[in-house]
Amino acid sequence: MSTSRNRGRSTGHQRGASDASQQQRREEKRAQFEAPKSRTGLHVAAAIGALVVVALVAFVIVSNRGGGETATATAAAAPGADVTMPVASVNDGEARFFTYDAGGTTVKYFVLADSDGKVRAALDACEVCYPQKKGYSQQGDSMVCNNCGQVFPAKEINVITGGCNPIPLKRSVKGDTLTISVESIQSGAQYF
Repeated sequence: MSTSRNRGRSTGHQRGASDASQQQRREEKRAQFEAPKSRTGLHVAAAIGALVVVALVAFVIVSNRGGGETATATAAAAPGADVTMPVASVNDGEARFFTYDAGGTTVKYFVLADSDGKVRAALDACEVCYPQKKGYSQQGDSMVCNNCGQVFPAKEINVITGGCNPIPLKRSVKGDTLTISVESIQSGAQYF
């Protein structure tokens, strides 16, 4: 009898050990599935941070389109007349960006005086990068394509044409007045 009792006790003891082992395995499994939950908050925070960065980059890119400055709308004094402005308003070496409504298409262009004081005028587009509609921005005495990064000295605007060079506009200075050919501006509508 004592043998059967010992067996019963052994079996009970083994069962207890087996239950403890199963309990330990359950806790290990639970810990395994709970661990990712603690990292989930970190993942969510990282995703939100990434979205904020993307939104900021998109804002900067969009605000830099067309030179990154507020463009001033221009209009001819009369339908079909050329656009005129005082030379004094554009002769400080700073590029000024303008828009012109060419029959429902907004044509963007800029005007600046080079280091010699010669007034330059060109579309805010080139023959290569115009589909991206990013235009140019000024860096010192040069204009830079916002799409490809090529640099164009102000003295070469209206002189060198084609490729990624700013598309020149016909302009003239008489006395204190800059005149830009409205026909030249309107023909640039195809780039916008």
